[in-house]
Amino acid sequence: GVAVSCALSRYVLEQIYWGGVAPYNAPVYSWLVSDGVHMDVGFLIDRLSALMMAVVTFVSLCVHVYTIGYMHDDPGYTRFFSYISLFTFSMLMLVMSNNFMQLFFGWEAVGLVSYLLIGFWYTRPSAIFANLKAFLVNRIGDFGFLLGIAGIVYYTNSLAYSDAFAAAPRLANALLPLTSTGSVGALTLICICLFIGAMGKSAQVPLHVWLPDSMEGPTPISALIHAATMVTAGIFMVARMSPLFEYSDTALSVVLVIGETTAFFMGLLGVVNNDIKRVIAYSTLSQLGYMTAALGVSAYSAAIFHLMTHAFFKALLFL
Repeated sequence: GVAVSCALSRYVLEQIYWGGVAPYNAPVYSWLVSDGVHMDVGFLIDRLSALMMAVVTFVSLCVHVYTIGYMHDDPGYTRFFSYISLFTFSMLMLVMSNNFMQLFFGWEAVGLVSYLLIGFWYTRPSAIFANLKAFLVNRIGDFGFLLGIAGIVYYTNSLAYSDAFAAAPRLANALLPLTSTGSVGALTLICICLFIGAMGKSAQVPLHVWLPDSMEGPTPISALIHAATMVTAGIFMVARMSPLFEYSDTALSVVLVIGETTAFFMGLLGVVNNDIKRVIAYSTLSQLGYMTAALGVSAYSAAIFHLMTHAFFKALLFL
């Protein structure tokens, strides 16, 4: 199944990049309508999502193949395969979505399955502690992410990306009163809230503490989390929301500062660590900081290119 997904993703990538096929963006199923807000299941396949689909499915295929031998004698063999397949599905749902509701479902599903996988060997106290830490820290980030989505719905009365992006110039001029004398730009606040979600998923300072401990899970899942799925979700989300972030210099400055801080300090921590798995974890954190810093200076292509190259070399380091 994963091999078929990988082949199809490669075909889509070829068609979008070199075949001259126009991006696909359409709802396929209307799930719910509440107070005029449509909650649809839809897909957006453009150059960004096609590249992410190819990266996710290829690394996932490598992990699946490696797992066949690595987990062969483990009593949770079938359970592990079901988890990593669900992990891949969740990430694909996240990158292919064309609305915030579907994005949030994929976002939360990735967080849930990471909790199950980090604590896969649930008889080990260290694994239970690690997966609980990952779950709780990500909930902090998700709270900000949900506030950002709520702000978009409040101002646009829609969950679709296209409506939010079209309303960005209007939102850039909207002010939200904080005190009797001060106010903040509505779009700036929305973008910062969305980025708090990315800080949790992509392990940016100060929400980075869960990633080094995530090594308690089996090695294949460390490869999947660090290379192609969970930590790349935040980078992808900010790149996808670039039409919003471009209207807020303040939000981009926050992204840049957080990214630079993470890249520098996590690199230092990696240098002074002796445990090779934690060194790799801090290396991942540092590289994610570089990607975030690139997003902060509007170098979205550079950030996604580094995401792709990092996914391949970090997966190889683990496997």
